[in-house]
Amino acid sequence: MARKPDSPFQSGAEIDGFRIGERVHGGTMGDIFRVTGPDTGFPLAMKVPHFAPGDSDEGLINFETEANILPALSSPYVPRFVAAGDLSRAPYMVTEWIEGESLQRRLARGPLDPDEIARIGAAAADALHNLHLQDTVHLDLKPENVILRPDGRIALIDFGLAHHARFPDLLAEEQRLAAGSAPYISPEQVLGERSDPRSDLFALGAVLYELSTGKLPYGIPRTRAGLRDRIWLDPIPPVAHAPGVPPWLQEVILRCLEPQPEDRYQSAAHIAYDLRHPENVQLTSRATRRYQSPFASRLRRWWNARHVRPLTRTLPAAQVSAARVVLAAIDTTNLDDERHPAVLRVVARILSIPAEYRLICVSVIAGGPGAERTSGDSSHYLEHLVRLRNWVEPLRLPPSRLSLHVIEAANPADTLVEFARRNHVDLMVLGAPPPARTRVAWWRSVASTVAANADCSVHLVRAPAAAARGAVTSPASAAPESPDSPASRRPA
Repeated sequence: MARKPDSPFQSGAEIDGFRIGERVHGGTMGDIFRVTGPDTGFPLAMKVPHFAPGDSDEGLINFETEANILPALSSPYVPRFVAAGDLSRAPYMVTEWIEGESLQRRLARGPLDPDEIARIGAAAADALHNLHLQDTVHLDLKPENVILRPDGRIALIDFGLAHHARFPDLLAEEQRLAAGSAPYISPEQVLGERSDPRSDLFALGAVLYELSTGKLPYGIPRTRAGLRDRIWLDPIPPVAHAPGVPPWLQEVILRCLEPQPEDRYQSAAHIAYDLRHPENVQLTSRATRRYQSPFASRLRRWWNARHVRPLTRTLPAAQVSAARVVLAAIDTTNLDDERHPAVLRVVARILSIPAEYRLICVSVIAGGPGAERTSGDSSHYLEHLVRLRNWVEPLRLPPSRLSLHVIEAANPADTLVEFARRNHVDLMVLGAPPPARTRVAWWRSVASTVAANADCSVHLVRAPAAAARGAVTSPASAAPESPDSPASRRPA
């Protein structure tokens, strides 16, 4: 829709110190212009809603929602907010202009290979995880709203349908409960639930499905009845459309698209991890499925879905935090390290709390400059992998909850810090230096460097006093350390 001739938002006009340039997008909800103004160090864009008599008020509602949410976000994955105009006089919003290409445009050039899909999907999951930790659910994830930056990172745009736990939900108040893009909207959005971060994970699954097959998992429904089908209907498996889709990718996609939120991933961090480590994806029947569920199963789900109602959820950040990622750093070069049993007991205590979790066991061995081994191409690697597996064996964890990594690196502390950051680790557990060495070399230790630089909480575990003095102490007789002991650290 073109701006009206008397609109103040015309190329060449100046408003509140911003000079309007080229209109780069015009849609039913509003227009986007390139603008110049005060020096911010980055290019600017101005979003202007349609607000003339006769225009739908939906554009204004979406604009007000985005104008409330964007300034509250601190994230490298969204446009930086600059300014907003008076809603009653000249509504506009100026943000960073994100340089790059939309995923929609990239998709139009042809199929993507699995490695590229995994890279883009993991980056999108990073962005969603960051949003969810800020109590924000995007609710309109689709290729058009994903921008691929030249450096490989991604940015999410268009928060007009988003939900923020600390702001009024204008769309819910207006009873636009199924607001969203029909091909990507989650079953719970169809039912009116707008605060569940797992809705974004469903949409991410739909995007990955489209990137893998060139098709949409549920087509483009035109009616509310068509939208409701996804409450009980599972999509045709991707491999039926594209035989080249590997089992690990189909497993991730179909798990994201489970009709029941409880059956999906519970955190975008877990999706990012699986897409970055496909060799660690635990394959289920989803991975090899070639047809939809049997008719009897679909009929049963349809019958049960007739009276399904969304449940009131906790805050998005609280939901995501419950699906924790725990990293245990184990020194497999010293099998007789007296701290090993203590670390194992602490990890067992942490994992005993009922929650969705993933335990990542990492051993950093001498090498350089730092390359993670993912296959058994070295007897040295295999030896340390076996040691890791033996260490964690007493916990009897299901394979879907456990991942093992052996990394060759010259600097173990920096390697652990970077690995934890890249994989959204919530809590790192590692052995602290024995008291006898603390006076001399504590400040040089791996543990102190990790504790000082990690973005996550760090729990340092000391060996029992008897073991530290050289006495023999059995794991059963040693008192377990509490995760809340003074050795734990959480950054402010």
